[in-house]
Amino acid sequence: MYDIIVIGAGPAGITAAIYAIRKRMDLLVISKDVGGQTAWSGSIENYTGYQFVTGPDLTLKFEEHMRRYNVPLKEGEAVTAVKKTDEKIIVTTDKGEYGTKTLIIASGKKSRELNVPGEKEFKNKGLTYCATCDGPLFAGKDVAIIGGGNSALDAALQLIKIAHHIYIINIAPHLTGDHVMIEKVEGSEVVSVMNSTHVLAVTGDKVVRGIRIKREGKVEDLPVEGIFVEIGLMPNSDFASDVSRNSFGEIKVDSYNRTDIPGIFAAGDVTDVPEKQIIIAAGEGSKAALTAFRYLSERR
Repeated sequence: MYDIIVIGAGPAGITAAIYAIRKRMDLLVISKDVGGQTAWSGSIENYTGYQFVTGPDLTLKFEEHMRRYNVPLKEGEAVTAVKKTDEKIIVTTDKGEYGTKTLIIASGKKSRELNVPGEKEFKNKGLTYCATCDGPLFAGKDVAIIGGGNSALDAALQLIKIAHHIYIINIAPHLTGDHVMIEKVEGSEVVSVMNSTHVLAVTGDKVVRGIRIKREGKVEDLPVEGIFVEIGLMPNSDFASDVSRNSFGEIKVDSYNRTDIPGIFAAGDVTDVPEKQIIIAAGEGSKAALTAFRYLSERR
């Protein structure tokens, strides 16, 4: 029986774990990976203490900080269910079951899928959801980025020096990311922005060979060898079906990171807290841990 279990090892989960272990709480962190969305980011500007840092470098700093405190980590486990009983909270994963007195859900978000023909067939065969992870595999090739927000623009900025040509396929009438990022992308000779364009299908044989789109009422096949899906994120909250969530699937929390179930707290991008930023997620993680510690102290 743990004092606290933290689900997730992104900025919110790692910060929560550090604060919890400094309070001498008997702790376990369960996560499929370390870093979460931070590890996927190409460039991060104005995270306090860093005018500029890459996602992988900041992730490494997070992990080093966590390892320094010898935080117990079950990496590579996926949480499938969370259940509160009269005596404890049971966390079920694809590898086991754990009991805890308190729980912090900091499971972040996952990539939204296109849901078009060919997407599942060509996943990891030319179609990917992470430019940071897979960008170098497409050196000198023509690629398509699906989306028009900051995640799509970040992917484009990473690929400008790698790919031969980049097509940004945006369903909206114009790009919607930060102005400074839009300027950099639109100023590149290797980028073509295709607004008001719908993706109909992913095409290929053993690997991706193209993408079928509809633009200005006409259907056409665009030959590309790589497709990066960057159309937004969905909260990893399906396993927490007993906790109140909003229409987007985000877990509802109050200013103390409490959910509607006593003893279960949540932090970071999986919650309904506005503005999904790394620095905000980290702050929310520390708040959640301090609230969980206070909750336990009052009951002891």
